[in-house]
Amino acid sequence: MANAILAAILSFIIPGLGQFYCGSMMKGLIFLVIAIILGALTSMVFIYLGIISFIFAIYAAYDAYQMASAT
Repeated sequence: MANAILAAILSFIIPGLGQFYCGSMMKGLIFLVIAIILGALTSMVFIYLGIISFIFAIYAAYDAYQMASAT
């Protein structure tokens, strides 16, 4: 059984890592790819996309917490 708080912290630091920790490899990979794309767009083009990346990291942490709590 996964620790919900650890899953949330891992996913907040690197979106998708908490999902990997909970055993959902495909969901973790999708979250990681989205985070990489948002990070690349933030650094290259759009400065306001950083806010969206931060919000996505919060959502990834919340999702990982919910996944770990359900198991």
